[in-house]
Amino acid sequence: MASIDRTAYPRFKRVVPARELAEAFTPTAEEVSWADARTQTQANGLSLLVLLKSYQRLGYFPKLPDVPPVVVDHVRGVLGLGAEVLAGHDAERTLSRHRELVREFLGVTYEPAKVAAIAEEAVRKAVATKDNPADLINVALEELVRARCELPGFSTLDRMVTAVRTEFNTGLFAAVAGRLDHADRARLGRLLLVDPTTRRSDFDGLKAVAKAPSLGKFKARLGYLQGLDALGPTDRWLAGVPAAKVAHFAGEARVADVGDLRKVGEAKRLTMLASLIHVCRAAARDEVATMFCKRMATIHRKGREQLEGLREAHRAETERLTAVFGDVLSAVREALAAPEAEEPAAGVGAGTPDPPEGEVSERAGRLVLKTLAGAGGLDALSRTHEAVSAHHGNNYLPLLEGHYRSSRSALFTLLDTVELEATSADRAVLDAVEFIRANRTRTGEFVDEQVTVEKDGRPVVLTLDEGFAGEGWRRILRDARHPGRLVRRHLEVCVFSYLAAELRSGDIAVTGSDSYANLHAQLMSWKECAPLVDRYCGQAGIPVEAAAVVAFYRDQLTTAAAQVDAGYPGNTDLVLEGGRPQLKRRKGVDRRPSALVLETAVHERLPERALLDILIRTAYLLNWHRHFGPASGSDRKIRDALRRC
Repeated sequence: MASIDRTAYPRFKRVVPARELAEAFTPTAEEVSWADARTQTQANGLSLLVLLKSYQRLGYFPKLPDVPPVVVDHVRGVLGLGAEVLAGHDAERTLSRHRELVREFLGVTYEPAKVAAIAEEAVRKAVATKDNPADLINVALEELVRARCELPGFSTLDRMVTAVRTEFNTGLFAAVAGRLDHADRARLGRLLLVDPTTRRSDFDGLKAVAKAPSLGKFKARLGYLQGLDALGPTDRWLAGVPAAKVAHFAGEARVADVGDLRKVGEAKRLTMLASLIHVCRAAARDEVATMFCKRMATIHRKGREQLEGLREAHRAETERLTAVFGDVLSAVREALAAPEAEEPAAGVGAGTPDPPEGEVSERAGRLVLKTLAGAGGLDALSRTHEAVSAHHGNNYLPLLEGHYRSSRSALFTLLDTVELEATSADRAVLDAVEFIRANRTRTGEFVDEQVTVEKDGRPVVLTLDEGFAGEGWRRILRDARHPGRLVRRHLEVCVFSYLAAELRSGDIAVTGSDSYANLHAQLMSWKECAPLVDRYCGQAGIPVEAAAVVAFYRDQLTTAAAQVDAGYPGNTDLVLEGGRPQLKRRKGVDRRPSALVLETAVHERLPERALLDILIRTAYLLNWHRHFGPASGSDRKIRDALRRC
């Protein structure tokens, strides 16, 4: 039986607030006159009004002993009766007559067959997408309230939901079991075999969770996913089964053990196992995709750290080369300076002619060579310059290849394990993935920019277009000494890096996953939307025809632009910077002294409450904790709803 605490079935609150008593349980003068005219004793009049107000509040007739005493006392006080007047019925016939009087007064017709038919129809429509009995009961309650029907007893709804749900699920179990051949059943059956040594089964291994995204854990998770895929085509087995049902069956299997599964029927057991494997496959694809993205992020982080380390290591050499360059400049400046003029003889013209250009160049060369020799020699300085200039820029991409080598095998295993699909018309990265997969077995430093592969029994030429890569990557993917060829390892790191970026952005999806699924495939197709267009446009107030819609929105934009232009001179918050409109951030207005005084007074009068005290009191007053609980099927383990929170 479903727990009534987890449904919307109307019930009396444990503590009925005074406001609710006044608003919901206070009889009007008309109701009091109506009750007096149809009863002969004060007790019967009180009982009739209590039934009336209870029905108006709940939608069904509760047993009078179940009505909170505070409600009875409130109605008794409104009628001006003494405490000795009790609510109750001496005979079942009196209770039946009072119920009929209330129905007649409220204009309600009691038709059990009609109520059952409405509730059952609603449950049969919802059972295809919902499996929790509490959810199905709520669907039936919503439909009965909409139809203004008297609500049946909770046990009646629970039995109905149980019957419909069992019938529907039994059909699903039979359909799924019928799609499994003997080999499939044998593979699933072996999952339940318990190793006498470890006392563990392969079924327990299905529930293993992913660990930290280290390289070893990444490889282990890829093996876990390959093992799940080898168990069988769960997509074909569960074809036509609603996703909500698959998730529910998988949840039941996850909280069960081998002994629990052996107690259920074979068809249900096979369906639960297939559902769990299907859900685990999707989750494992999400996990390996996330691990892949984190692994590539780690490779890039290590490359940046190595670049920073090289910069730090070569910082002294950089300063020394700068000093040598300064000495060279000083030597050249000294060589180019005119020699000091000798004292002119009497009668001889002042000054001497400038030395010839060749002599200056020779002097400058000697000084430069002397400076370079003093700094270690030309060869040593050249080697130092090459080492420093190789990492002088901010491009750490050439360093990634060294950190990628250990992960190469696992990354290609990922490409073999999952199926990738583009979510847009741009397939440049996916084409690059196919290109590096075709060159996976190459061991040379370079690969040709074209490769021939076999597809559907015929040769296909794959040509790499590195246009998807940034300028930093394109500089290192090619070597001027090897035209028409690509540096293999740099190319692989580049493609895997862009693949991780495309997965994170959603431009590439993983087939069969959940978090990395193609979201466009989950949208409604145009075939489904076409019948709804007229009604949607009518509700939105827009035309249906395409040309009319364009004209409608053009007029809307023109009007809005004219209003903005007209109000721009007086709009101090809107400015144009570089031809682009921008809104200024408004500064907060200082609070008035009266507001500060009011805030202080409020804080002084508010008592200090602990968060736990607030939660306990609100749970006691509002009974909100009844909506929380364990997974379906575990209600019997903890009976108290408050303790289940």
